[in-house]
Amino acid sequence: MTTSLTTADVTDSENGPAPAAAGRAATAPASATVRNKRSTRAPRTPLQPRRSVPLTLLTGLVLVYTLLPLAWLFINATKDQNGLLDSFGLWFADDVNLWDNITRTLTYDDGVFIRWLLNTLLYVAAGAGGATVLAVLGGYALAKFDFPGRKAVFAVVLGAVAVPGTALAVPTFLMFSNLGLTNTPWAVIIPSLISPFGLYLMWVFASESVPTELLEAARIDGAGELRIFFRIALPLLMPGTVTVLLFSMVATWNNYFLPLIMIKDPDWYPLTLGLNAWNAQAQTAGGEAVFDLIITGSLLTIVPIVAVFLLLQRFWQSGLAAGSVKE
Repeated sequence: MTTSLTTADVTDSENGPAPAAAGRAATAPASATVRNKRSTRAPRTPLQPRRSVPLTLLTGLVLVYTLLPLAWLFINATKDQNGLLDSFGLWFADDVNLWDNITRTLTYDDGVFIRWLLNTLLYVAAGAGGATVLAVLGGYALAKFDFPGRKAVFAVVLGAVAVPGTALAVPTFLMFSNLGLTNTPWAVIIPSLISPFGLYLMWVFASESVPTELLEAARIDGAGELRIFFRIALPLLMPGTVTVLLFSMVATWNNYFLPLIMIKDPDWYPLTLGLNAWNAQAQTAGGEAVFDLIITGSLLTIVPIVAVFLLLQRFWQSGLAAGSVKE
């Protein structure tokens, strides 16, 4: 009797939970499917931010705003004088005269455009190159050496960054006029050697990228200051140096106001003043309008600076990112 009851109880206990177990078994695949779908979704990380349609549209507008003048310049550089006036500005004319325009630009007025190009290269090599060297030396010294008046120098550099260059144009002209340096290349080169922004940028970059412990270890090993600078500090400062060089080159290459007040001899004009002289030529009595050459010359003017930016872009990006990550 006891055995039969036990068997019945066991039988009932086995049959009783069967519906509940079946229900759980039926819902298990559905929940597992949901978990699998959730697990297959790619997690959002800082390197994969959520896409923003307004931000994408805004970036597209900025891209169009940036590339539209370049497109207009290239398209109109393929037109002759009549094509500039008769055709739509954002499309090509019937005849493509780009090579002829380039040849005429380089040979017009006894090849004065080439002279202006060489003058600009001289101003950039001497002015921007010298400004970069001074900024690297000064920024490294201010960042890694402690001397009396260091805070005063810092205040002067910040104040100089805040002063626009046009505010100093007239005093600079009067000073160079008294020295007899106006209408000479020195009137453009010497002011270009001073770059407060480049000095401040190298100061900050040297403070972040050159470890003081590394310099102290080199001094303990008996290395001199010049050897430490050229063998240790300068390679670490290379991204910042290239960044300052790019900014100085662009500022000197596009410099217009300083040569305008300093130079009167067309043989010492940079490209900016030379193209402006061609543009003003059409306003004079009996002057020849050469708007096609002006546009082609403007296209040739921006090609070197664009090429330099593309070649040194990786150094420029590295320089701007220095100090943004703390280890």
